[in-house]
Amino acid sequence: MDTSLVSSKTVELLSQITGQKLTQKNLTPPVIFLANLVTVLLGVIFVDGTVAESEKQRLLTTLYGFSIPESDVRKLTHLMIKGVKENQVYKQINNLLSLAAPLSESEKLLLIGFGYQMSAVDGEIDSREKKYLEIVAKHLGIKPQHLVVLEAGFTHQTNVEPIALDEVHFLLNPARFQELDTIFVKAASDMLAALPTKPKHKITKPHRNVSYGELKKFQEYRKQLDNCCYQLFQIIQDCTNRGFLPHTLIEEIEEISQKVKSQRFRLAVLGEFSQGKSTLLNALLGEEIQPVREIPCSGMVTVLKYGIEKRVVCRYKDGREEEIPFEQYQLKATISEDAALGCLSDELAHNEIDEIVFEHPDLELCSSGVEIVDSPGLNEHPERTAITQKLLKDTDAVIFLTNASHSLTQVERDLLQDVRTQLNDGKENQPANNLFVVGNFIDLVRSEKGREQVQQRIERIVQGQNPIVAGENRVHFISAQAALDAILRGTEDDYLKAFQNFTQSIEKFLAFDSGIVKIKHSISQINRVIEKGLEGLYQSEDTLDGKIQISEAEKQKVLEKIGEASGRDVRIRLLSDQLIDKVFEQIAESWDEWREGLSDRIAQKSQYWNSEHSPVFSQDKLIRDYTNQFIRDLSTEIDQWGSAKLKEVILQENLKYLDTNIAYELDAIQGEFNSLDQNIQTNFSNHFSKQLKISINGINDDFTGMGGFGGGVGIGGALAAGLIVFTGLGFIAVIAASVAAAIAGSFGFGMLDFDGLKDKIKGKVFELGFQKFDESMDKIFEKLNEVVNSVFENRVESASRVIAEAIALYENLLEQQEKAHNETLEPAILILK
Repeated sequence: MDTSLVSSKTVELLSQITGQKLTQKNLTPPVIFLANLVTVLLGVIFVDGTVAESEKQRLLTTLYGFSIPESDVRKLTHLMIKGVKENQVYKQINNLLSLAAPLSESEKLLLIGFGYQMSAVDGEIDSREKKYLEIVAKHLGIKPQHLVVLEAGFTHQTNVEPIALDEVHFLLNPARFQELDTIFVKAASDMLAALPTKPKHKITKPHRNVSYGELKKFQEYRKQLDNCCYQLFQIIQDCTNRGFLPHTLIEEIEEISQKVKSQRFRLAVLGEFSQGKSTLLNALLGEEIQPVREIPCSGMVTVLKYGIEKRVVCRYKDGREEEIPFEQYQLKATISEDAALGCLSDELAHNEIDEIVFEHPDLELCSSGVEIVDSPGLNEHPERTAITQKLLKDTDAVIFLTNASHSLTQVERDLLQDVRTQLNDGKENQPANNLFVVGNFIDLVRSEKGREQVQQRIERIVQGQNPIVAGENRVHFISAQAALDAILRGTEDDYLKAFQNFTQSIEKFLAFDSGIVKIKHSISQINRVIEKGLEGLYQSEDTLDGKIQISEAEKQKVLEKIGEASGRDVRIRLLSDQLIDKVFEQIAESWDEWREGLSDRIAQKSQYWNSEHSPVFSQDKLIRDYTNQFIRDLSTEIDQWGSAKLKEVILQENLKYLDTNIAYELDAIQGEFNSLDQNIQTNFSNHFSKQLKISINGINDDFTGMGGFGGGVGIGGALAAGLIVFTGLGFIAVIAASVAAAIAGSFGFGMLDFDGLKDKIKGKVFELGFQKFDESMDKIFEKLNEVVNSVFENRVESASRVIAEAIALYENLLEQQEKAHNETLEPAILILK
C-alpha cells in the first residue's frame, strides 16, 4: 500500500464518514483498507434493495475479523458503517476510487474477494450484486478473468482458466500482505483456501536428495583428528602408568579429544515473523520437518541436530527436560492461531518452554555435522535481546531472512545492526563475515527489472557505505517454497539453482573458513601436548640413565615445594573470595548513586520516543514501540554504568590486584623451578614458563570478554538480558498489557487528541516500566553475582591449572627418581643373594 497516494480529498472524506477530524498521519494502511472494505460490503448488501439477516451477520463477521472486542478499531468500524451508510459512499464511484487509490493490486483483489464472499452468503450470487462488483472491479483495474476465479471459489466451481488461477494465487500470496498486519495475512490465506486449488505438479522423478559433500569431507578430517587423539591418549596413558609422564597430560588430551568429538557447526536462522524461516529450514533439510503457516508460527527456539534415533526433547525454563512423542513436536513448536492474530507477545512471554531439541538420523545437513538453530520471529518477541544473545552464542554462521518483495523494515535494520555487533564481539561499525542476508519470496517479484531493483535496494543497505556483511556471496535471493517444491518433486528449475548457490556459499564458509580455524586450533592443542610429552620423556630418559640425580635433602625440598604450591593455590582462592565481597560492596554503592538520577535521565530521553503507529487504530503496536524504546534507553544507561563504573573502575581495580598476586605466586614457582634446574640439570623452568604463558593469555582473554560482559554484547547487553529474562514474564508483554488496561476506553480521553493520547501512553510506559524494573532488582543482582563470580573464577581456575601442573611435575620427578633408585638396587640385591 502506497500511503503517499492518500489525498486531502480522502482525508476529508474519511473525516466526514467517521465524524472525526482526521489528518493524513491518522490514515494508516489498516484503516484505509477497512474503510474500503466497509464501503464495498455495504454496496453489495444494498444494491439489490433488500438486506437479509445473513448479510448483516456476514458483514459483522468479516469486519470484526480485523479487530478485537472493545478496541478503538472496533469502535471506529462502527463509525465507518454508520457514516458510509448515511452518506451512501458505496454509490459514489469517485469517492470509492479516492479511498482505493493507495491500495496495491493484491489489496484491491482481496477487497473484491470479500465482496464475492458477501454476495454468496445465501448460497448464490445475485446478478445485481455481481454487476456491482464487476463495475467496481473495472474501475479498480482488476482483470475480468480474475473475477471469474473469485466467483468460482464462492460458488464451488472447479473449472477455471489455469493461467488466471495461477495469477490470482500469485496476487493473494499471504506474504504480500505482511506490510499491513498479521490479520490481513490471515485474511489472504483464508481467501486462497476458499478458491479453487492450483493443480499439483505430477511427480515424475524421485525425491531429490540435498547433498553437502564438503561438509562430509570436513567430518572425515575431524574423525582422523579424533583417531590421532585416541592414539596419543594410549601412548600418554602407557607412559603415565610407567611413571614417565605426569597425569595432567592424560587430562589435557582427554579434554582436547572431547572437544574434537563434539565439534559441530552451529547455524542460526534469524528474522521477523512470517518471513519463511520454517520453509527455508525444510528446504535446507530436504524434508517438511518444521511447522509452516502464513501467520506467525514458530514460538520458541528450536535446535535441529543429528541423533542416532528420531526423538524430541522439550527443555523448560525451570530446568526440566521432557522427551515428547514426535507427533507432538509441531504442536509444541507452534504458537496458537489466536495469539498469532492477537496478543502474540503475551503468549510468547508466558510460554514455559525454553527450547525444543529435535534429533534425527536421516537429515543430510545435520548428519554432515551442522546443528541448526531456528529462532521465533524477533520483531514481536518480548525477549528479543536475550533470544539473540542465546542464539548467537558459539554460532559459526547466521542466516538473516527478509521478504525480498518489501524493503528492509527499520526493525529489521536495527536487528541486523545488533546481530552484526554481537557477531563481532561488541565491536560496532565492523562488518561480519559470518552473516548471510537472504531475501526470500523472490518469486513474488515477477519482472526482471523489479528483481534488479530489489537486489540493488537490499545490497545497498547491507553492503553500502557502512557495510553490515563482509565476504563474497553473503547476499542471496531465493524462493524457499519453490526450492522445497522442486526438491520434493525431484525436478530442477531456476529457483532450485538459486537455492543451491546459496547452500554452497554456506557450506563453503562452514567447511573452509570456520572449519579450517577449528582444525588448526585442535592441531595446535595436540602439538602442544606432544611437545610436553616429548620433554617429559627426555627428562625420564635422563633420570633413568642417571644423568638426573636427587639427594635425600633435595627430595625433601621437592616435597616442601609441593606443599608450598598447594598453599599458594589456597591463598589465591581466599584472596579471590575477599575481593568478590569487596566488589559487591562497591557495586551496591555505585548502583544506588546511578539509580538516583535514572528516572530524570530516562524522562529526558522519552521526549524523543516516536512511532509511526496511531494511538487509536494500532494502539498495541504504539505501546510496543514505546516499550521497546524504554528498554533501549534503559539498556543504554545500564551499559554506560557497566562500562564506566563496573568494568573500568570496580572490576578493573580489583582484578588488577588479584592478577598482581597471582603473578607473584606463579613467579615464585617459576623461580623455584629455575633453582631446581640449576641443581639437578632438569628443564622444568622452560616447561612451566610455556604453561604459564598459555595461562596468562587465557586470563587476558577473560579480561577482554569480562566473563560474558564484553564478549559480543557489552555489560549493558548482559544486564539488560538479565532484566528481561529473569523477570519471570516477558517485560514488554507485561508493560503492554498494563498500559492497555490503564487506558482502556480511551475514546473518553478524546479520540481526536492523538498527541495527548500518545503522551498518556508514553507516561504509562514510563511509570510501569520503572515499576517493573524496580521489581526486578533481585533478579538483576543475581545476574551480576553470576557474572562477577564467573570473571574471578576464570582467573583463579587458570592459575590453579598452572599450579596443578607444577605439582604434577614435582610428583613425576620423585616417581622417576624412585623408579631409577629401585632399578639400581635390584642388581645389588641379586648379587647379595
